[in-house]
Amino acid sequence: MLCAALLVQGRVGLPAVLLAALVFACNLPGRSRLEDSLPALFSAIIWRWLLNVAALAALVRLFGVAGVFGHPHLELALALPPLFAVLGQLLLRLVLPPLRARFAQEAIFIGLTAHGEVLARYLACSPSAACRVLGFFDDRPSERTAHSGLPRLGKMAEVAQYVREHHVGHIYITLAMSSQPRILQLLDALRDTTASIHFVPDVFVTDLIQGRIETVGGMPVIAVCDSPFVGWNALLKRGSDLVLASLILVLISVPMLLIALGVKLTSPGPVVFRQRRYGLDGHEIVVYKFRSMTVCEDGGQIRQASRNDQRVTRFGAFLRRTSLDELPQFINVLQGRMSIVGPRPHAIAHNEAYRKLIKGYMVRHKVRPGITGLAQVSGCRGETDTLDKMRRRIDYDLDYLRHWSLLLDIKIILRTVLTVVGGDKQAY
Repeated sequence: MLCAALLVQGRVGLPAVLLAALVFACNLPGRSRLEDSLPALFSAIIWRWLLNVAALAALVRLFGVAGVFGHPHLELALALPPLFAVLGQLLLRLVLPPLRARFAQEAIFIGLTAHGEVLARYLACSPSAACRVLGFFDDRPSERTAHSGLPRLGKMAEVAQYVREHHVGHIYITLAMSSQPRILQLLDALRDTTASIHFVPDVFVTDLIQGRIETVGGMPVIAVCDSPFVGWNALLKRGSDLVLASLILVLISVPMLLIALGVKLTSPGPVVFRQRRYGLDGHEIVVYKFRSMTVCEDGGQIRQASRNDQRVTRFGAFLRRTSLDELPQFINVLQGRMSIVGPRPHAIAHNEAYRKLIKGYMVRHKVRPGITGLAQVSGCRGETDTLDKMRRRIDYDLDYLRHWSLLLDIKIILRTVLTVVGGDKQAY
């Protein structure tokens, strides 16, 4: 409504359009939250509501249109969305279970497999799944039972007759993809039924990163390891980086000049430290930082900074403790080498060492490295003097790739600000 009023008055500029797009993107329909706990649900609704309020306040302040709507209307517009969202979710949780019990169709599973049991448990417990799982069919020895408690209904040769007699509505084939002849034979036998047939391939043989199914040239393609930044997400991520980095650089230009002067006056050497690191897709990039040490290491052997490290200057210790040494990396963001939020880049020497020791280490390079990241706001800062510490960082980096959203980026940025303001005792 506010954007429409601004358009009528001819007072909307590029910042307003970008901000409106940002708010729209954060409110795009996402995954179903019917399985979320009530605290998680309320938290998600409040985060989105706060984002909308902040965007509205920014527009009102930038364009001076507080009088476009009367205050009662504005307060009502702010209060109703979260209230309706909460009431709507609670209503769905009350209505769906009886509807599910009334209209649910019977379902069976072909093949007793681990991923099949995961899906069966979900269908049995999910309030939004309109299925009643009856059991499974499998040709293996009869003593094999399901951990989920599902009964064994027979062998695969008996499936078609069972489906016709019990009016089964859904069939889930969870056999291994190597069982193609048996699958084809089963599909032929099921042509004489009206059941919906679903093939569930065993994609859990690997660690899924942005797993999804898409169509390429009319052929189904399963992504098991991919970047979250493709299509619209890529434009959204890069656009938000450019807008935020530009605004931040304008705001911190004077502090950066003062820091540069402090580095120059307190120790000999260059003001900006340049180091080669791995960036997007593992390509080498040059990352900028304010120099905080008496040395500028960028070779095959690089010793990590440790507590009471003699190489760290007195002024450099202050910069590292407050993370002010990272400020030049906003220039890297404008260059397209880095992102504001993403896995922190490591020195090339460390990459080459850890990629051989930690499974999935290089997957973190499927996205641009970030100035801050999920690992850093989760307590993984400072020296990684053990393999377990580095492995914990990588786990957080991969979780970021699995669950990325613009809202997650905003949360990480806010938590980073709180960490910096409060003083990070792990940074040295």
